[in-house]
Amino acid sequence: MAARPKKRARAGYMISAVAELYKIHPQTLRLYERVGLLKPSRSQGNTRLYTDQDLERLEVILTLTREMGVNLAGVEIILNMREKMQQMQHQMEEFVRFVQEELLRGLSSAQGRKVQEAIVRIGRPRGIKIVH
Repeated sequence: MAARPKKRARAGYMISAVAELYKIHPQTLRLYERVGLLKPSRSQGNTRLYTDQDLERLEVILTLTREMGVNLAGVEIILNMREKMQQMQHQMEEFVRFVQEELLRGLSSAQGRKVQEAIVRIGRPRGIKIVH
C-alpha cells in the first residue's frame, strides 16, 4: 500500500524561530495564544505555525506592551477596536463606491432626457471666482 501524500500546511514560522526573531521566550507566545491575542495555525504534527499576518499582529502586541506599557487586557481591547475600525473602514469604502455608482447612473440617465422636460432648467456650470 502506497503512502498517502501529506496535506501541506500553510506556510508559517515555527515558535522557536518567531521567539528568536522577536527576542521573546516561547512561553510568552504560548501565553499570548492562551489569552486569545494570537491564533497560530497548527501543522499535522500539532506544531504552531505563525503566518505573516500573525507576525504583524505580534508586532502590534509587542509595541503596545514594550513601548507603551499596555497590559494584556488593554492589548485585547485595542486589538478588538482596531479590527472593528478596519471593518467600519471597509464598509465606508463600499458605501462610498455604491453612492458614486448611483450618482453616475443618475447623471447618465439625466443627460439622456431632454432639457425641455426638466422642471427647473439649469445652464452649463460656470467657474466660480473666489475673491480674497
